[in-house]
Amino acid sequence: MNDGKYKLFGRPGTGSDIVRMLLEEIRAPYDFIVVGSEPADVEAYRALARTDKVPALLLPQGLTIFESAAICIHLAAAHPDARLAPVPGTVDHARFLQWMVYLSANLYECARRIYYPSRYSREGDGAAEGIRQQATNDFLQTLKLIVPALSPYVLGKDISAADYYLYVVGGWYPDGRDPLHANWQALARHTALVAERAAVRKVEANQAN
Repeated sequence: MNDGKYKLFGRPGTGSDIVRMLLEEIRAPYDFIVVGSEPADVEAYRALARTDKVPALLLPQGLTIFESAAICIHLAAAHPDARLAPVPGTVDHARFLQWMVYLSANLYECARRIYYPSRYSREGDGAAEGIRQQATNDFLQTLKLIVPALSPYVLGKDISAADYYLYVVGGWYPDGRDPLHANWQALARHTALVAERAAVRKVEANQAN
């Protein structure tokens, strides 16, 4: 049974970080359950979430949903007072949906190819380096499209769930944030602004302990 809390299943350093930050920003009660990497742990998680990819969120109503962008969009809609997304049906909300899907389908996907390249070819490790190199280049090209939108946040003057998404996934670049910030001053400013949020500081501090 659900006790009225959200239950977030994930692992530190993954897309579950984005969801944790949003839950902290919303100030919603939740439990964070770390999904182990042992086969039995993965099978138990798959029985709940129907996938072996994290994160998944068990809603207070009893439904478990997966896909990080879908979870973020739902949380923003379920907690409008947190102002993590524009009002649905507006032009600003259309831009919000555009960037959420763009980041999920492109930047997050690039990161998966960077860190798990052998999964993307029948040749396995034999093709891994070429896949990794292409994914790293694609990561930069993906950022190149969204950076001009930063003013200072993805949607302009107001922060949204898309900013947490960009902040977390943008930090997965294999050479770290410094080369990205040297290339794009707007991205450096964006990172600094999001990093100062109390919700972000709390999640990152918990990971450091």
